[in-house]
Amino acid sequence: MENLRDDVDINRAWKNIKRNIKTSTKESLVLHELKQNKQCFDEECLGFLDQRKEAEMQWVQDPCQSNVDNRNNVRRDASRHFRNKKKKYLKAKIEELETNSKIKNIREIYRGINDFKKGYQPGTNIVKDDKGDLVADFHSFFWLGGGTISSSY
Repeated sequence: MENLRDDVDINRAWKNIKRNIKTSTKESLVLHELKQNKQCFDEECLGFLDQRKEAEMQWVQDPCQSNVDNRNNVRRDASRHFRNKKKKYLKAKIEELETNSKIKNIREIYRGINDFKKGYQPGTNIVKDDKGDLVADFHSFFWLGGGTISSSY
């Protein structure tokens, strides 16, 4: 009985420690939200993506003709949905550019044009050691148990 009580107390203590660490880091660190690249990707798109993954898994597990047909139909529907969603998004962006042009909001016009021209450009997080040599990207550095880093990302 005492061993069970000790295990429960230890687990409860670790949960409290974990919760306290998370809340203190949220309060002390200034976290910024990364910019979402695809504003047209919403919950409905996630549903289509999940359906497509499920159909793919069924096809892999049992490659009979009915699963092949189901997979093809789901993929076609998902692609059609994503394409239509992207068209609506781009049409809305173009209308936004037109309204900015009409009200002479030059800065927003050029921001919108640059977004169209540049497209998606992924950010890079590079980690350098104290000597300034390139170590790795940010996430693999910490997963590999990296030491101190200089602020260079």
